[in-house]
Amino acid sequence: MEPRTTDRPAHRTPHGPGRPRTPVLRVLRLCLDALLVGLLALAAVRADGPAAIVAAAVMAAVFAAGALTPAVHRSTRAAALWLAALGASWLALLAASPEGLWLAFPLYFLQLHLLPVRRALPAVAATAAAAITSYVWHGSALNPGAFIGPLLGAAVAVATVLGYQALYRESERRRELIEELITTRAELAAAERDAGTLAERERLAREIHDTLAQGLSSIQLLLRAAERTLPGDSPALEHIAAARQAAQDNLVEARRFVRALTPPDLERGSLAGALERLCTTAPGARFSLTGTPVELPTPYEVALLRIGQSALANVVRHAGAARTEITLTFMDTSVTLDVVDDGKGFDPAATPHRTTDGGFGLPAMRARAESLGGTFTVESAPGQGAAVAVTLPLTPPESRGTR
Repeated sequence: MEPRTTDRPAHRTPHGPGRPRTPVLRVLRLCLDALLVGLLALAAVRADGPAAIVAAAVMAAVFAAGALTPAVHRSTRAAALWLAALGASWLALLAASPEGLWLAFPLYFLQLHLLPVRRALPAVAATAAAAITSYVWHGSALNPGAFIGPLLGAAVAVATVLGYQALYRESERRRELIEELITTRAELAAAERDAGTLAERERLAREIHDTLAQGLSSIQLLLRAAERTLPGDSPALEHIAAARQAAQDNLVEARRFVRALTPPDLERGSLAGALERLCTTAPGARFSLTGTPVELPTPYEVALLRIGQSALANVVRHAGAARTEITLTFMDTSVTLDVVDDGKGFDPAATPHRTTDGGFGLPAMRARAESLGGTFTVESAPGQGAAVAVTLPLTPPESRGTR
């Protein structure tokens, strides 16, 4: 029932079309472009004939066209087509001049930067093979360096890019973990503040009810008794009647304070009644009550109601359920609220910490329950619906006092 989407960006690696560029990556890309342009200029200057100069110019034009085309940086397919054209122009330069061999190194990085790893590695291997073939083609003396150089350059490029990607992914995981910890801490603090506020409201309501209101009622009874003992023409009766009226007015005011300290959702009746009214707001939702209801502390009632509201809202927005069962169960030592739906389910371990509309998610529900000494459990799997359960311990009636 938790939302399937999150307002945070999905995990992405630092390379490839459509992926974010960090400042370090932008600098590296500029250096790579400068290296390729410089090597092209060197190949043109040291060319043996016009064919090599033309091939170098064509490769420079193809490179510039791709570098200035936004689609190359957004689409893997466009990047692959551009790299294919760049590779073809490079092969023409290799055929015309052995100086083109040095361009293999920046090509390695371009391929690793723009292509997925499963495609980039074969492309790097093909580029290294072409460089070695070019060296042999132009009749250079065979030596181990002719093979080791391109292969070592390819290995360095692969190790550098894959190592940077691994570091970036680790950095992203740490950043996301820090964000989750901050979010969870804020949600827990909010839940604790709410619980503290509700506990104080309940304490004030109980104190007003048990002391001030009861005292005013006692004063009225005493004044009534005093009226009966005085003769009908006694001048004190008028003062006693005024005192009784003042006590009555203050008693009404005290009861108004008690009602004002009750959460709005529970003003019209019990927790069971509030949950039953809640079910009328969602299609297919049904409420049931089991066990013998007992009077609950205000923080308990508010926590159970808020968790029920949040869970049902998630069912309506995200689960696509046809039926939802909300059950409030009173037992000897605990009270339990279950919210079960037959929707599409989800993976509880992969849900975000905050809903897309700004509401609290499962961690906040859990924090609210645990702040009252209760337990919170979620059972779900994709395609198998979901069940949310919160259990709060009941204290003996004498320890809760009279509200």
